[in-house]
Amino acid sequence: MPRQLTHHQSAADLQQARRCLMDAGDVPLGLVDDTLRQSWLRSRHAGLSPVDVATEPPLCSTTDLRHTLASEHDLLAHARPVMSFVFDQMRDSGNVVVLADSQGLLLDSLGDTDFATRAERVSLRPGALWHEHDRGTNAIGTALAEQRAVVIHGAEHYLARNSFLTCAAAPVLTPEGRLRGVIDISGDHRGHHPHTFALVRSAARMIEDRLFHARHGHDQVLRLHAHAEGLGAVGEGLVALSDDGWVVGSNQLAREWLNLPTVGGGTLADLTGLRVAQMPPGRTQRLKTARGLPLFARLDWPRRPVIQTASSPMPPILARAPRPTPTPNTGIPQPTTSPMALDPRLAEAHSRAQRVQAQGIPVLIQGESGTGKEVFARALHTEGRRAAHPFVALNCAALPETLIEAELFGYVGGAFTGARREGAPGRIREAEGGTLFLDEIGDMPLALQARLLRVLQDKMVVPLGGNKAHPVDFVLVCATHRNLRDAVRTGQFREDLYYRLNGLTLTLPALRERQDFDTLVGHMLEQICRDMARTSVPTVHPGLHQAMAEHRWPGNLRQLHSLLRTACALLEPGEVAIDWRHLPEDMVQELQDGQRTPAPSDAAHHDDRASLASPPVAALAPASLADANLRRLSHQAIQQVIAATQGNMSEAARRLGISRNTLYRRLKQAPD
Repeated sequence: MPRQLTHHQSAADLQQARRCLMDAGDVPLGLVDDTLRQSWLRSRHAGLSPVDVATEPPLCSTTDLRHTLASEHDLLAHARPVMSFVFDQMRDSGNVVVLADSQGLLLDSLGDTDFATRAERVSLRPGALWHEHDRGTNAIGTALAEQRAVVIHGAEHYLARNSFLTCAAAPVLTPEGRLRGVIDISGDHRGHHPHTFALVRSAARMIEDRLFHARHGHDQVLRLHAHAEGLGAVGEGLVALSDDGWVVGSNQLAREWLNLPTVGGGTLADLTGLRVAQMPPGRTQRLKTARGLPLFARLDWPRRPVIQTASSPMPPILARAPRPTPTPNTGIPQPTTSPMALDPRLAEAHSRAQRVQAQGIPVLIQGESGTGKEVFARALHTEGRRAAHPFVALNCAALPETLIEAELFGYVGGAFTGARREGAPGRIREAEGGTLFLDEIGDMPLALQARLLRVLQDKMVVPLGGNKAHPVDFVLVCATHRNLRDAVRTGQFREDLYYRLNGLTLTLPALRERQDFDTLVGHMLEQICRDMARTSVPTVHPGLHQAMAEHRWPGNLRQLHSLLRTACALLEPGEVAIDWRHLPEDMVQELQDGQRTPAPSDAAHHDDRASLASPPVAALAPASLADANLRRLSHQAIQQVIAATQGNMSEAARRLGISRNTLYRRLKQAPD
């Protein structure tokens, strides 16, 4: 394997190599670094001219960029804090920090104003394509091609117009070892600093570790380091383990130290000889790898949040839930212990779905908007047999009809105006070996339903504009808030596709129907505070917590999470409890309208503290006789619609032209 390109070639050698490339189409061996030589040859074979300044730099469309940013939201969320940290280390040094996806599309940039202006002239900004096929040898594109960190300095760039740059880039890998993106530091070639290469490699590791912890927050984690004090800090090796010891993820350092395969494939004992059953959780131990490398190790179990509500004013305790006794690996994934599945109905749905998905049977998830259908699908993937392979999600309702086909099935270069020169594989092929999640499948156009059915039957996909079929292997999970049976009856959904998707249909309970509200609140608060870098997790005041527990939550989990996030953001320094004053005004009104009026005997027992935690309730003026008659007629109309929809409250609300929350409130206000 060629060594990492980190040193500079002499100007004379570069000039001679470039002349040879232009005249003979090749570069003599040994004249320049072999990594650079191979990259130049790839650039030439892509049809690029080193001196062509007339060609417009390739840019993706605004629509494509918006869709890519949406699909890469988790990468951006974990990379941006690291980019800010890196930029702070080199502020006013004339550099820009850039993040690109696995195709070389720039997603975000952060840099000094003076150099950023120069960088924009060569499109070193979001929306630009920096793959080698588009821009020749450059740090981002070459790091993607080589899948390792590189430095491209000055005239080492294939295109002469980029020779004013010095760039260091490192690939960002997923916990399964797949290429996820690239982080790059670019600046003026006259201001090159040798420490930039080390800084960009450290940044890539920091992003990888953030992705690891986000993905494996509910798994056992084996931490490794050459020094005991390094456990839990930057630069540690990380291995995620299932309850029965299977490796389900790792970071780059752990793969190097333990000689782990890029993707799982066995238990830690099988792969390395290390037996976690012999490691007491939380205790630091010495060990030696199969190659004799001495390391310190600690096995950490996931933390399970438990929230305290009315019983105590003390901060919530983040306690570990009892771990299930490890069971032999029977090939059938065991039920999850995540807080999502503490509700009995949801736990049963999760267990059933795991069993059928293990046999490759499609799963169809139904439920109201915001009930966590995608979260449920991701949990199935991460705890199933295909966890080491991609989870690819596509929202069929979020894309225009003209884009869904290309996004799902892929396309060849030149298939349509604005298509990338190299084409795109499509979401189906990106899910190879893993899980394809199609959200809002009920909104897929009929013409594409026929194409999807063909793919599911033949296990082959033909990209748009092409004629070559590619074999595919994936498990399918679909979700919808629509009634697909009704859509089939009205001709809006193909019957044959419905029965192909409907291997097992599950309906997720709405938040108001779940029995694990306290645990959900605790889990969300812990996650939100971790994202906000808060050192402590607040409690929820008993009065507010009671109102929240009794609320109908028309937006379900999404609405609850949004409310808690806003409340945490409004906490003052030192505050340890969320109260009414931390809520948006519209939510105060919603919760107030949904509160049960306390009985007189209960009101006498309200202490001063509880009264302070309750929102002011306006006195209601007595209704006139006309008002009473109007309310009675309105209530009768509502009851008739509910009867006509056979008790389907969502459909009744739609027919009445009001929200479900308003419908329930009107029912509570029924006249005597």
